[in-house]
Amino acid sequence: MAVDYTVIVVYLVGMLAVGWWGMRRAKSKSEFLVAGRRLGPTMYSGTMAAIVLGGASTIGGVGLGYQYGLSGAWMVFTIGLGLLALSVFFSARIARLKVYTVSEMLDLRYGGRAGVISGVVMWAYTLMLAVTSTIAYATIFDVLFDMNRTVAIILGGSIVVAYSTLGGMWSITLTDMVQFVVKTIGVLLLLLPIAVVKAGGFSEMKAQLPTEYFDPLGIGGETIFTYVLIYTFGMLIGQDIWQRVFTAGSDRTAKWGGTVAGTYCLVYALAGAVIGTAAKVLYPTLDSPDDAFATIVKDELPMGVRGLVLAAALAAVMSTSSGALIACATVANNDIWSRLRGAVTSGSGPEDAHDEVRGNRAFILIMGIAVICTAIALNNVIEALTVAYNLLVGGLLVPILGGLLWKRGTAQGALAAVVVGGLAVIGLMASYGILANEPIYYGLLSSLAVYVIVSLATPATDAAVLAIWRERLAGRGSEPVSDSVPAHQ
Repeated sequence: MAVDYTVIVVYLVGMLAVGWWGMRRAKSKSEFLVAGRRLGPTMYSGTMAAIVLGGASTIGGVGLGYQYGLSGAWMVFTIGLGLLALSVFFSARIARLKVYTVSEMLDLRYGGRAGVISGVVMWAYTLMLAVTSTIAYATIFDVLFDMNRTVAIILGGSIVVAYSTLGGMWSITLTDMVQFVVKTIGVLLLLLPIAVVKAGGFSEMKAQLPTEYFDPLGIGGETIFTYVLIYTFGMLIGQDIWQRVFTAGSDRTAKWGGTVAGTYCLVYALAGAVIGTAAKVLYPTLDSPDDAFATIVKDELPMGVRGLVLAAALAAVMSTSSGALIACATVANNDIWSRLRGAVTSGSGPEDAHDEVRGNRAFILIMGIAVICTAIALNNVIEALTVAYNLLVGGLLVPILGGLLWKRGTAQGALAAVVVGGLAVIGLMASYGILANEPIYYGLLSSLAVYVIVSLATPATDAAVLAIWRERLAGRGSEPVSDSVPAHQ
C-alpha cells in the first residue's frame, strides 16, 4: 500500500498548497465568496460538476447500483437533470442578479422581508449537506489506513476547512478543478472499465444477475418520482449550487458551462450504476450496499491505481463538502448574523473589503468546526440528508421559483410558503417517518397552495420593487468592480 499512501498524501498536500495560493487572490468579498464572478467556461464546468457529484453520488451511487442494478443510476441522474434545468432555464437570470445568496434574491424580488427566515432554512440545509459529506471521510480513510471513525472525520474535515478558510471560493474553485480531473480519471477511465472486465464483461454480468438488474425502471416509479422532487428541484434552489452560478463570468458561461456539467453528471450516474452491478457479481453477499465501492477498489485494483481511485473518492467528498461549507458560512454571515445585528454588508472602501473578507473567513472556520463536531456525533447519513433536502424543497422551492416565474407573488405569500411548507415537512416526517415520501409530497402542495392564496389575497408587490428586480434580471443593476476583469478559463 506504500504507493497508494504516497498518491493520497501528495493529493492532500496539494489541496492545502492550492488553498494557500488562493489566499493571495481573495482580497475582496466578491473574490472570496464568488471568485470575482469571472470564471470562464472550462473552470466553471469542471467546478460545477465537482460540487454536485459528492460522496453520495460516488459511494452511494455505486451502492445503489449494487442493490438495484442499472436503475440505481436514477439518484445521480436526477441530480444531472436538475443541473441541466437550472443551466438552461434559470442560470443566466440568476447570474445577472449579482447577489451572494438565495435569500438576497428573495429580498430583492419581494421587497426585503424574507431574508432571515429563508436564511435559517437554507443554513440548516447547507450545514447538513456539509455534515453528510464530512462523514464520508470515515469510509475512505478506513479503507486506506484502518483509521478510527472520529480521527478520519477530523483529518478529512480539517483539510477542507483549512483550504476553504484560507482562500474562500478561489481556493475551492481551484481545488475543485483538480478534483474534477482526478475524479474523471479515477472513476470513469480506470475503475469503470476495470470493474467490468473483472466481472467478466456485460454478457457474464447478465448471466449472473437477475433480469431486473438491467431494467431501467427496476428501482420503482415512486422512488424515481421522489428523486426528481428532492434532487432535481433541490438543484434548482440550493445555495451551494447558486453560489457556483454566481462565479460565472457571463450569461453564456452560466448556461452552456452548466449544460456541459449536467451532461457529465448523466454519464457519471450510469458509470456508478455499472460499477455497482459489477461489484454485485464479484461480491454477492456484502453486508451493506455502500461497502461495494470500497471493497471493489481495495480488492480488485492494482497498487497506484488503487490510490488514484481512492483519491478520486476523496475528491468527490471534498468538492461537495467545501462547497456546502462556504455556502453555509455565507448564509450564516450574510443572511442571519449581519441582519440580526443590523450591519451594512456592502463595503465602501479597502478597509471595509478587508473586514468583510476577514469576517467571512472567520465564519467558514466557525461553521467548519461545527460541521466536524456534528459529523462525529451523527450516525445516520441518509436520514440527515433527507431532512436537509425535505426542508429545502418543501420550504423554499415554491417562493423561489414563484418569484422567478410569477409576477403576482408577494412577500406575504413567500413568507407563508416558507413557514407552512417547512412546518408541514417537519410534522409529516415526525408522523410518517424521516425516509417516507409523503412529507415532501404534501409539504410541497401545502407550500404551493398557501403561496398562491396569500399572494392573491394581499396587495401586489410594490411597482418600484419590481422595477429594480427587472433591472437586475436584465443585467443593468449595480455590479462589483471585479466583475469587469476578463474571465478565467
